[in-house]
Amino acid sequence: MHDLKFIRENPERVKAGAANKNEKCDIDKVLSLDEERREIIRQVERLKAERNKVSAEIAKMKKAGRPVDDAVMAMRKVGQQISELDTKLRELEVRLNTALTWVPNIPHESVPVGADETANVVVREWGEIPEPDFKVLPHWEIGEKLDIMDLAAASRISGSGFYLLKGLGATMQRALINYMIDLHTADGFTEVCAPHIVTSETMFGTGQLPKLADDMYKTEEGTMYLIPTAEVPLTNMFKQQIISYGQLPIRMVAHSPCYRREAGAAGKDTRGMIRVHQFDKVEMVTIVHPDNSYDVLESLVWQAEKVLQGLQLPYRVCELSTGELSFASAKCYDLELWAAGVAKYLEISSVANFEDFQARRMNCRFRDADGKVKHPHTLNGSGVALARLIPAILENYQTAEGSVVIPEVLRQYMRGAELIR
Repeated sequence: MHDLKFIRENPERVKAGAANKNEKCDIDKVLSLDEERREIIRQVERLKAERNKVSAEIAKMKKAGRPVDDAVMAMRKVGQQISELDTKLRELEVRLNTALTWVPNIPHESVPVGADETANVVVREWGEIPEPDFKVLPHWEIGEKLDIMDLAAASRISGSGFYLLKGLGATMQRALINYMIDLHTADGFTEVCAPHIVTSETMFGTGQLPKLADDMYKTEEGTMYLIPTAEVPLTNMFKQQIISYGQLPIRMVAHSPCYRREAGAAGKDTRGMIRVHQFDKVEMVTIVHPDNSYDVLESLVWQAEKVLQGLQLPYRVCELSTGELSFASAKCYDLELWAAGVAKYLEISSVANFEDFQARRMNCRFRDADGKVKHPHTLNGSGVALARLIPAILENYQTAEGSVVIPEVLRQYMRGAELIR
């Protein structure tokens, strides 16, 4: 959510930012509603000032024994006008706030301008892409052969778009969660176990609603939602709160299941685990002072990179173009992991700075060292998504004999197992 004053003073910048994001919103309508609202407020203030002045005069007239009926009648009409304007103001503010909810966060000036992923910029690459001398099976084939994955059972249970892990496959997922949580908490993140079902107000706070309503799973009453990421409950822990200066920075990490309808992805990546309706993820959230949020963004990217480097998996870091940014983000990096079986990079983590956009939506503030109340900046990053990570391990660590080597950092979490055969 943007400050109205900012939109008022920077209309062309906001329009350009929305256009570069491929977002449709009517800034002129926002400005028109805002001006109408301000004019009503001015009228109400003038009428109230007149009423106060005349009320004082009526008191003097009564004291002097002069007739006051006409003046009292006139003030009743003024009171009625004020009441009518107040009603109109409330209706107008509803329309204005509705229009504001559809105005996206504007991209940071450093973000490359472009309509789609072709304008993304590869910032760096790490590791060597393997060149095996045998045919690498995609994860859904090797998983079935090793009896650690059962996609048919998942389909019987829940329909398409779900996966089921068992044996060392399930153990590997649990091991990855423990590995990532241990890594991040060792670097100062506080582990949190948060609710997986949240209110619509909570979803609004982080920007999922109303923009992404069609991609969310909600309860029958429509007032509660299954979370699409732990970012939602973690960030909203501080909604409607004033944080003390000494609490910043706040750094949290949580594992959670994530639920997404993938409404706009029909026909994409239908095999295996790559695009599913439920998956597990470790998520990092930071709430920081606005002065250093972009330094924190870089450090958050490094936290996700550490996960992949520890697993010895080749990846690249991409800075997203304006057209690829989410509705709420100002700048975002994607980490893309190489998967040998499907011979392509898979997005494994998004790390974004939302500046004060989410904080304003959820009314999160902090009291600065000088005592002034301001909005903090919020950031989050996947650390990382398991539905892409497990396929990459099964494909990149595959052997010619048809087994899968377990990455060394995971073995302590898998009872010392070194191989899935």
